[in-house]
Amino acid sequence: MLSSILTKQMHNFVPYYIDWIPKDQVKNIPSHVLYWLNDKESLTLKLKKKYKDFHVDVQNQTEGKPYPNEIDLLDSIDNYIIREVILYGNNSPVVYAISIIPKNNETYELLNIGNQPLGEILFTNPNISRGPIEITCHNDIWGRRSVFIMNNSRILVSEFFLEKIYA
Repeated sequence: MLSSILTKQMHNFVPYYIDWIPKDQVKNIPSHVLYWLNDKESLTLKLKKKYKDFHVDVQNQTEGKPYPNEIDLLDSIDNYIIREVILYGNNSPVVYAISIIPKNNETYELLNIGNQPLGEILFTNPNISRGPIEITCHNDIWGRRSVFIMNNSRILVSEFFLEKIYA
């Protein structure tokens, strides 16, 4: 469940209805937004550089089923964990992120990280690679998603950049 802080900004936010476009096909992205969408490095590291006080608040982490526009990017298994987090910078929500992680032996460690940023693991493990970035703009909220490949597992990470991040 999303924090009440985000309720207004994320009104009518339903991932099922979001259209994702390959990054190289998106036009007219404002430069202040492009700075965040275009980065191929760790968002966690970038946020830690920008904010003295950075932390992750896990909103929900439960077994669930990905939406049809997500399942095509993932492994064909039955058990996924859907992790919803809010990334805070100086006590303000700056990113809402959803990670869809297959529930298997390879991902056991990822499923038990608590409030540790997932990005710290995804970008520091040399055995994990990142696929192409897709972009969306839904209700004036820009987002990006990509698949991270860890051995035989595919992890989908979607990040939505909230207004405060641009300040």
